[in-house]
Amino acid sequence: MAEKRDYYEVLGVAKNANADEIKKAYRKAAIQYHPDKNPGDKEAEEKFKEAAEAYDVLSNPDKRARYDQFGHAGMHGAAGGGAGGFEGFGGFSMEDIFSQFGDIFGGHFGGGFRSSGGGRRVNRGSDIRIKVRLTLAEIATGVTKKLKINKTVACDQCSGTGARDSNAYATCSTCNGSGYVMRVENSFFGRMQTQSVCPTCGGTGKVITAPCDKCHGEGTLRGQEVVEINIPAGVGEGMALTVTGKGNAARHGGINGDLLVIIEEEPNPELIRDGNDLIHNLNITVPTALLGGTVEVPTVDGRAKIKIAPGTHAGKVLRLGGKGLPDVNGYGRGDLLVVVDITVPAKLNAEEKRLVEQLAAQPDFQRAESVKNQNIFERMKNFFR
Repeated sequence: MAEKRDYYEVLGVAKNANADEIKKAYRKAAIQYHPDKNPGDKEAEEKFKEAAEAYDVLSNPDKRARYDQFGHAGMHGAAGGGAGGFEGFGGFSMEDIFSQFGDIFGGHFGGGFRSSGGGRRVNRGSDIRIKVRLTLAEIATGVTKKLKINKTVACDQCSGTGARDSNAYATCSTCNGSGYVMRVENSFFGRMQTQSVCPTCGGTGKVITAPCDKCHGEGTLRGQEVVEINIPAGVGEGMALTVTGKGNAARHGGINGDLLVIIEEEPNPELIRDGNDLIHNLNITVPTALLGGTVEVPTVDGRAKIKIAPGTHAGKVLRLGGKGLPDVNGYGRGDLLVVVDITVPAKLNAEEKRLVEQLAAQPDFQRAESVKNQNIFERMKNFFR
């Protein structure tokens, strides 16, 4: 699958473009690549869909903020999507695009073409937000979660239409089936004609004459759905991933809302996350600090043995390259930083005290003590001698 282009590049706008500039750019692209203007041109159709996808994200402040921070991965978790994964806009049909964005053209596109959706609006279900708590191990490898979601679902008796059968419809008498009504108003500039969604049929162009007995004409019922969520490696606290079409079902067979998955990190007792790096505070004994040795440290996928060099001091940082977390956009992997601390006994018995005093009397220990007590100027003089 080809790599997605930058949404700002698709619409030809700057990253600081305002809402009006984005809307105008989308309208221009949609007119240029509209299917009615380019019949049978698959490349134009793909560019039309690409522009709609870019507008869907950049016209929504929340989605735009996620995209600016995380790129395409922030919109659908992983490049390419996949079954049960984060598909972004790929699951939308041409009719969905016309239904969702056609209204910015007043039901018509420039040059007199009419959208294949007939200019009608389609109901859209509301989005659902859920929180998913992950361990560092799950974040490191990515994980698939199966969750039972309470939501509105399409009525199984009428397949979400709200009608008793296929004959239980009539053309809306208010809009004569167009889904829109025209109004003429007097203004400072003269008489102006405006178009709005039909209040009787809600933009569908038809009304139900015999509602479904089970859902009473709504087309939806309260229910549950088990959703399989593919969460990519490297996600972080507060990141929001979108599963398209897995939100609440819409009235009368409209477009389902989205499922927004908010990531929460489960605290790890031994590892602290700092971006893609992990930090572990390692306590070693005085003998190990003096003589060196081998110790074990935790990693996200088990434990690793590292060597402590003789004479290691407190505060030294040992770096284990590539033992951190992967970048959510695929740009490498972080490191594991091991910060050394030395555990000093709070109390000594008589024999231990005698041995420590013997060590303190040795020349190397006395030199270390004298260097420690020198002020900064004395240390600088000794350095240049």
